[in-house]
Amino acid sequence: MAYIEPQKEHPTVLTVSSRKATRILLVLSQIQAMSPTVYLVSGANRGIGLGIVTQLAAGPDTIVFAGARDPSKASDLSALSSKHPDTFHVVQLTSADKASNEAAIAEIRRVAGRLDVIIANAGISSFFGDVLDTSPEVAMEHQRVNFIGPLVLFQSAWPLLQKSPHPKFAIISSLAGSIQVGAALPSGLLSYGASKAAVNYLAVKMHNEHKDLTVRVLNPGGVATDMAAFAQASDALMAQMQLITVQESAAGILSVVDTAIRKEDEPKLTNYDGAEYPW
Repeated sequence: MAYIEPQKEHPTVLTVSSRKATRILLVLSQIQAMSPTVYLVSGANRGIGLGIVTQLAAGPDTIVFAGARDPSKASDLSALSSKHPDTFHVVQLTSADKASNEAAIAEIRRVAGRLDVIIANAGISSFFGDVLDTSPEVAMEHQRVNFIGPLVLFQSAWPLLQKSPHPKFAIISSLAGSIQVGAALPSGLLSYGASKAAVNYLAVKMHNEHKDLTVRVLNPGGVATDMAAFAQASDALMAQMQLITVQESAAGILSVVDTAIRKEDEPKLTNYDGAEYPW
């Protein structure tokens, strides 16, 4: 019987295939790098939120979704949308309202297909008083907006965040929510500070449960907004606070968020200028 030499494998075929796959991955990564970053900012109709979306709208390679409870009254957002019709979109978004959040996310899915960065900025600070002066209703309203709001937003938006290669969720918190610092201040920040402490806890849980998510918790500083004006008129300690501009705070927040990468020992309570505070 004649000896038939077995056919040898052709490693060159594998090499060509491997090179082709590498080229495809390289092209995909280049396309991904050229794709605009898709942002959603809640509470974007005034104050810090408006400052953030204004700076984002002026930047390159961004698609911005600005959330507002009543878009019909958000004239500044309407002006930005008219100026940047292809990249700036206003969505109706009511804090802690599941139906509103789901509808906003559905619109974002239709227009952009994904979310890369969410900045949960919507919040309230409507009462200053001691423990004995704080009603359950006031405390619960602060928890609803400042804690439940970001929780519902994350739950609704998570499917779109998963479509991003590097999803980020940033929460505008406050130094008032620090147990070590905020709770020790001689001011009537109970309802506000407790709600921010709760959302800080939420941020750490999000980080621990979602290993592909980058979470940031930010203190925006004492910012010259309507909320700060109310605080200074209502509380002696707040009246002494030195304020920075909305533009300075927004620029700092975006710098922290845009350069953020996931680290296992984070998130931390981070100031708008990058400084860190204890929980």
